[in-house]
This record gives sequence, structure tokens and C-alpha cells, in this order.
Amino acid sequence: MRQSKWGVCWVALALCLLCACTSSPVTSTQHSVTLVAKSTQTEFWLSVFAGAEAAATEYNLSLNILGPETEEDYESQNQMVADAVEAGAEALVFSAIDYENNAQAIDEAARAGVKIVAIDSNVDSDAVSTYIGTDNYAAGQMAAQAALDRVSGQLNVGIINYDISSANGQERERGAVDTFTQSGRAEVTAVINTLAQASYAQEDTEALLREHPEINVLLAFNEPTSVGAAQAVEELGLSESVFLVGFDSNVLTIDGLQEGSVDALIVQNPYAMGYLGVESAYKLLSGQGNSVEGTMDTSTQTVDRDNLFSMDSQKALFVFEQRKS
Repeated sequence: MRQSKWGVCWVALALCLLCACTSSPVTSTQHSVTLVAKSTQTEFWLSVFAGAEAAATEYNLSLNILGPETEEDYESQNQMVADAVEAGAEALVFSAIDYENNAQAIDEAARAGVKIVAIDSNVDSDAVSTYIGTDNYAAGQMAAQAALDRVSGQLNVGIINYDISSANGQERERGAVDTFTQSGRAEVTAVINTLAQASYAQEDTEALLREHPEINVLLAFNEPTSVGAAQAVEELGLSESVFLVGFDSNVLTIDGLQEGSVDALIVQNPYAMGYLGVESAYKLLSGQGNSVEGTMDTSTQTVDRDNLFSMDSQKALFVFEQRKS
């Protein structure tokens, strides 16, 4: 029997459409994901949000972004988690202000069936499917090594850390102290914990430098403390005598790197944290959980005046797109 040419065409078209549908990684179901950050006020988090929104667009997700005003307010984070669960979130992308005190809220969300992805700062919960962020011990080692490689003679070190309940800050401090100790030519003179706000960090750093004029190296472990430490060094006129290693990318610390109040930056990849966090949430919700790794290191790099204008450094410093309004 002769087959109609139109019948052949329709069969071919159906096969093409079937192949197109099966090759697409995105389902027609729009899952609901909530990202609860540590803050919404810094360039670091704006970069995280840009990455998260790019992934949400790519994977057809409904994304809600929340965060407290300051990086000390873990109680507000816990309430945001509870509210997200109540509102029907299917997955949480979460960055813990307090490793221990955020755990109960995350455990309760998981018991309600919500998938949990941790980014930037982990939380003390077995419900976390994956952690995506910096190897913070190694980042602390990098910060110390940046000073050891660029400052000759004896190093008298002051460390500007933030919330003592932050696992990130404590791991960075531990990595830095171990590296300085192993060098045999550095002494950690003083360690302070300040609020993760530039004004407080500046005030506390100025007090530290006045109390310990022998300090010739400063390490600051996140964006707000780095901005505050740079402002303190500039205000006291110590740019020539104090070598400052900061963290992350902020217009003020980048300016300081060019002008002298900052000498090196340990730059993370917050855009990747946001993007991979939301992508992982999608995979967990769409039956692709086996492809989600337990830990993903988003890497760091050291930027100083010598490599500031290299392509790699520029990409690291200015990685994020402006967040959609």
C-alpha cells in the first residue's frame, strides 16, 4: 500500500517535537524557591542575587529573595524560613548567619518537605543536600600568604573578624593563624570581632591600631569589615606602614587597592554561589538530585595592585550583572 507523503511528514514532525521535548532540561512545572541571604545590603549579596535570578530564569523557577538588614540577625532569618515554608516554598537556598542557631528552623523546613541548599555559610543540619561556597580555611590561608609573600621581615598581625558565631569567619581565622604560625616570622598580636557593618569595623579597627601601634599587617574577613578597616587605615594615615588584606569586591576597597589603603583582596565568587544554589534547588525538585554534589567549591583568587587590571582579576572583581529591578 502506498503511504501518503503527508502522513510521512506528520510522523517526522511528531518525532522532531518528541526529541525537542525530551532534550530540554526544563520542565513546564514552575517550582517555587526562596533564597534567604545573610543580608541584602552589600555588593557581595547583590552579586549572589544576580546569579540566583539568572538561574531562576534559565530553569523557569519562581524565585523569592529575602534577607535581614544586618548579618547578625539570625532570628529574622529563622522567621523568614518559617514564612517561606508557610507560603509554599518547595526549596530553600540558605546562607546561615549562625551555624547553630539557624539549625532548628532549617530542620523544621526539611520536615515539611522542603529541599535545602546551603550557600556561602553552612548550617548545622543534616537536612542540607549540598553546600556551595568558598573553602574558608583555604581562603584564610590565602589571606595570610598574601601578606607573607609581600611583606618582608617580622609580621605583627591584627585580625578584624566579624560575628563569632559565623562558621566562615572562624574558619578563615583558623586558616590564617595556622599559616602565620607555620611561617616562623609572624605573630598574631590581636584578634577582634566586630559587627559586619563598615562604620563599626572602622571604629574598632582604629581603636585596635591605636592600642597596638606595632601592627604592620591587618586581615579583614568579609566585605563590610574590609571597607571599615580600609577607612581606618586611611583615616589614621597608615597606608605606608600597615599592609591590609581584605575580602570580597566593593567599590571602596577596589579604590583603596589603587590608592594604597588596601594592599590585597581575597575575592570570592558570589555570582556562582547564587547561580549554582538555585540550579541545585531545581535539580533536587525535578528528580535530578543524584547529579547534585555534596560540596561545591566556588573558588577564590588574590587580587593586588600588580594584577588588578588583568582580565582574570577584572572578571573576579566585576562579575555580577545589575540585579533586575
